[in-house]
Amino acid sequence: MRPIETMLIMANLLTFVVFVVPRLHASGWTSSIVLVTFAVAGFQILVEGPRWQMVPAYVLTGLLLLVWGVERLVKSNRIAKDLLSNRLVVGGTIILCLLDLLLAASLPIVFPVFHFPRPSGPYQIGTLTYHWVESRHEIFSTDPNAHRELMVQVWYPVKGNVSSVRAPYVQDASALSASVTRVAPLPWFAFNHFQYVTTNAIPSARVATDTSTYPVLVFLTGIFGFRQSNTFQIENFVSHGYIVVGIDQPYTAAAVDFPDGHQIIGWTHAQMDPFTNQSLNPVEPAPMLNGIALKNGNMPYLAQDVSFTLDQLSALNKADPNGILTGRLDLKRVGTFGISLGAMVAAEACHIDSRLKACLMVDAAMPFDVVQVGLRQPGMWLTRPANDMRLEHWKESDITQTLNTMQAVFNKEPAGEGYYVSVPGMFHVNFTDAPYFTPLGPLFGFTGPINAQRGFDIVNAYSLAFFEQHLQDHTAPLLDGPSKYYPEVIFSSKSISYHPFR
Repeated sequence: MRPIETMLIMANLLTFVVFVVPRLHASGWTSSIVLVTFAVAGFQILVEGPRWQMVPAYVLTGLLLLVWGVERLVKSNRIAKDLLSNRLVVGGTIILCLLDLLLAASLPIVFPVFHFPRPSGPYQIGTLTYHWVESRHEIFSTDPNAHRELMVQVWYPVKGNVSSVRAPYVQDASALSASVTRVAPLPWFAFNHFQYVTTNAIPSARVATDTSTYPVLVFLTGIFGFRQSNTFQIENFVSHGYIVVGIDQPYTAAAVDFPDGHQIIGWTHAQMDPFTNQSLNPVEPAPMLNGIALKNGNMPYLAQDVSFTLDQLSALNKADPNGILTGRLDLKRVGTFGISLGAMVAAEACHIDSRLKACLMVDAAMPFDVVQVGLRQPGMWLTRPANDMRLEHWKESDITQTLNTMQAVFNKEPAGEGYYVSVPGMFHVNFTDAPYFTPLGPLFGFTGPINAQRGFDIVNAYSLAFFEQHLQDHTAPLLDGPSKYYPEVIFSSKSISYHPFR
């Protein structure tokens, strides 16, 4: 709950108590307290901004103001006097205020304007956003002249910048809310309060100069996701000296907003799944997309976004139009990581583009062609046991496909280059920022039984260790075997297997 929101809730509580306790009500302070509460409500709206979770608090402020106004009419208005002497009216008003007060106090806590803790590394974080247009035709569009275009956000290391301005979590909270709620049983305004969430990133800050270049990681989100969906992980990487590049892929991301004002809303599962499934389990005849048969599904097309991004990063490294990142990207040390659909695309991108030197894939089935031949790069798979997938109501066929295909590609990795990390208690969204969205995630069945911060710590520790070892050539003891810091983790590499629950 934000500071002035807390003030408003406390002011409402105090005003309610003054009304229902006769001795306080007779003290003569009622008018001042009511007017101060009303002023706090206005101040909160103006300074912090309104959000739907605060509507009960606004309503309660208005209701108490109304009661106060009716009381002032008592001396001159017989109808008002009769109204206030009616026990049913008074009792009903008290019950209504109590219920409203309960909602006013709980909703901002259940759906908070959350904050990202300071990441563990020595660097601060800067960020820039780019709009890039490819020469490729946009196969998801019915417009024959449409070209593939991407919105890309870059996060990079910063030192010595104490600016108080922080980048917003998402650029357009209403668009995200509207797109996600198309496929989820939530009201259209569910995520509108994300407009008030800020990150640790400083827009357009100067890049840290204590080293010449930084290794690069390309991040890919899942279907209905957004490029900032793993900010907890992105910011941790950057704080340890990585440049992270997040891609909003049109038609798979929740919503992509472009500088000229047009917007592409993500496709539903029903629209996208036939082409994703074709990449996982090819069938004949192949599904058709705008007159094109996608024999290998959508993965090769989506993976080309990563290759195009690498091309653009090369150009950016030569001459950043912002004058910030020129010469600062080490494009000989590039990795990728992704969650869900993004993990599938990451695997496919590593399959087709040798410029990627390490691949981290989170909780997703692997594409058919990757399963057949494996990866040439070191790989890490982050997932959870089958029982946690069942708790999340995954279909048995999806559980089998996800776990078996990840294991199959892992088994093809050379010794010392493949890692399989299974974290009990995690649900799919525990690998994203989603546990920050509400502290009641486990109660709603939205997140897994694991402590949310514990899950973040495990993901950050293993993913950072992986890239440190395979992009930075730094020794990562965490990858050597069992960890006393994370004893619950089921860890396997090609040279060691650790199963604490057997």
